[in-house]
Amino acid sequence: MASLNVNGRVVEIDAHPDTPLLWALREQAGLTGTKYGCGIAQCGACTVHIDGEPVRACSVTLGSLNANQKVVTIEGLSPDVSHPIQKAWLQLDVPQCGYCQSGMIMAAAALLAKKPKPTDADIDEAMTNICRCGTYNRVRAGIKLAAGI
Repeated sequence: MASLNVNGRVVEIDAHPDTPLLWALREQAGLTGTKYGCGIAQCGACTVHIDGEPVRACSVTLGSLNANQKVVTIEGLSPDVSHPIQKAWLQLDVPQCGYCQSGMIMAAAALLAKKPKPTDADIDEAMTNICRCGTYNRVRAGIKLAAGI
């Protein structure tokens, strides 16, 4: 049994320590906004924040976490969709199919938390998520809109 701080509340997870955080969030905690994409930490569909850092939840095991670490999923980023990134995504209609977008939003939110006015180079470095629909130009525009650039 693992105790995790997820979106500001303690969640008890009954799973093996080798279980990926992604599956614990989706199957045990019922937070399905974090998506499974590749399972090898390449695509970024499963991006969440752990202590403010964007991480690929498919590559983090329950046993590597402790109860003091703060996990934030797309559901906890802003329950009322008031985060600047979420507002920009809606205003610019960033997603096409939308499958990768929760991970994109989480990566973009982490970027803006560190660099409120990111350059194109900062965006390129931070946004390593894969979008099969190719919405990269709209993602960049969304980040710039949220940053007020």
